Amino acid sequence: MGVLILTVSTGFGHTATALSIERRLQDKGISTKIIDVYQYANKLISETLDKSTALYAKYTPEVYRLIYQYLDSGALDDRFNLMSFINALCTFRFERLIRELDPDFIICTHVFAAQLVHELKKKGRCRAELLGICTDYTIHPYWETLTTMDHFVIASESLTYRAVKKGIRREIIHPFGIPVHPKFYRSVSRQEARRRLGYDEDSRVILLMGGGLGYGMVDGQAGRILSVRQKLELAVVCGNNTRQRAEFEKIRDKMPFAKIHVYGFVDNVNDMMDAADLLVSKPGGLTVTEALLKGLPMVVINPIAGHEERNLEFLLNQGACVRADKSFPLDEAVAMLLSDHRRVEDMKRRIECLAKPNAGQDLVDFVVQRLQPPAL
Repeated sequence: MGVLILTVSTGFGHTATALSIERRLQDKGISTKIIDVYQYANKLISETLDKSTALYAKYTPEVYRLIYQYLDSGALDDRFNLMSFINALCTFRFERLIRELDPDFIICTHVFAAQLVHELKKKGRCRAELLGICTDYTIHPYWETLTTMDHFVIASESLTYRAVKKGIRREIIHPFGIPVHPKFYRSVSRQEARRRLGYDEDSRVILLMGGGLGYGMVDGQAGRILSVRQKLELAVVCGNNTRQRAEFEKIRDKMPFAKIHVYGFVDNVNDMMDAADLLVSKPGGLTVTEALLKGLPMVVINPIAGHEERNLEFLLNQGACVRADKSFPLDEAVAMLLSDHRRVEDMKRRIECLAKPNAGQDLVDFVVQRLQPPAL
């Protein structure tokens, strides 16, 4: 077959990237298949990884942060680590899959998936070219141990030095950016987006997103944000978090004269970003990428220890966001940006420099070129 895309469902971002690549490759007529490696090889491992990551991040962030810092320190050994042991449990079934599909090219949107392919390539049991995609604005631990990787895609040129410093060969690094759904590469006017969503055209709209967002807002911050200025609307996207959605609906019902739009899982976040003046969110890799493509300034809250803290550091160092925390509350951060036009315009210029509007197309064009036979 042509291209096998491997992902791991620890969060939706890795799978979303896989789906965006699949869609573009299929449009090019390339045979493509997506597989969640641990769901295929060992569902118990898949469920354990997913739940343990969520529990560590939510209930013991300091422990999770220390683990991430240790793994990120450069002291890793490809032969002796927990994931090598886990992958050894999955290798037999996974090797059979690779043998049956016999792909020409393998794209991995998660380092754990790339580790499985790496183990097979070391043993000469996989002929496919291996391309890894780092779906955050950092270089996750373990990527540097994958010496059989042929290509490595990162979010920004600014991360090239870090990747090389961690031991990844410069010649395999491609700063294409993180591929997201094609609809985020297209925009409509703010007026048209607000018309579609039923928002007031002359209001300031704050879009709130993120898995942990509801827990930080239910204590009254929503009301304080709405008091920042007149004609302010909140659009709150809760995804599949039903508890969070219920809490925000209570806030909305207690404030009947306020304009709070509460949503569950939606497929038009692109329109909401086009309609918004500011985004308030956790700094997940896909959310950050989508906001950059939409030129949307961010107020970052509640980063998950580890990779999301690295995303936040990247955005702050690039001048593309502000951070709200206990000493700089969310309503103050929002008030500052709504009242400082020059600051927002400067953020938008920095965002424009970081955005990768051709990320998905550049990656697919590269893969298609690699799949073409050499000219005689």
